[in-house]
Amino acid sequence: MDASTDVGASMKTIDKVSFSRLQNFEKCKYLAKLMYIDKVPEPERPLPPGKTEHANDRGSRVHDAAEMFVRGGVELIPELDKFGAKFYELRELYQQGRVQLEGEWAVNLEWEPVAWSSNDAWCRMKLDAMVLSEDRKHARVIDYKTGKRQGNEIKHTEQGQIYQLATFLRYPDLEEITVEFWYTDLGETDSKQYSRFQGTQYFDKYNNRLLAISSCTEFPPNPNAFSCRWCPYNGNACEHGVSPNPNRRAKDALKRARKAQRI
Repeated sequence: MDASTDVGASMKTIDKVSFSRLQNFEKCKYLAKLMYIDKVPEPERPLPPGKTEHANDRGSRVHDAAEMFVRGGVELIPELDKFGAKFYELRELYQQGRVQLEGEWAVNLEWEPVAWSSNDAWCRMKLDAMVLSEDRKHARVIDYKTGKRQGNEIKHTEQGQIYQLATFLRYPDLEEITVEFWYTDLGETDSKQYSRFQGTQYFDKYNNRLLAISSCTEFPPNPNAFSCRWCPYNGNACEHGVSPNPNRRAKDALKRARKAQRI
């Protein structure tokens, strides 16, 4: 079969990359194609039982509230009470001019800083907060997490490694970076320390993985229960997905039969 007729083949590439795009691309290339090349809208999702908002919408709301509080002029929302002392400290440091909030960072293919909307912007990332020490030799890179911690350890560690790498490259005088994840629902913090030597050792690892996204022209589906379970396109825009529970139809048929008192 000609490559152009293969499932997932594309004349276009994903020219803008990020950590979230890396996650989706490595989970399923066809998902990445539908989302970032074809730009297929995600179907409407029903709210989870007993919830008034989706988890990602709640996360955005809490992040926005955290930023507004640190900038000053608003009260801390209840969802952030477990980190009240830390947010008051962050607000004070912001007033001293030592905190950057919601930094929209972009780099080109050479990892040189460029404007977020620049034509040669290649990799983008948004830091919730970054705190510089008075001597500008140490930085704290802070990311707020409203979701669960358990089961996300590897993903969050890799996100932190990309963020600290970009921070070292952007600030050549930095000698040390502390990456902090604030799990606001749990009241827990996870911190990792990197020297400049340690942090920049991750360059090849992440540069190669991110380049794999922007150079890819074949996007085959990767149907499996793990990848397809939360895929927004499974069963609609993507006909290759699998059910996360392959025995569900049989169980449903058994339930209907019992209800009809046939067995």
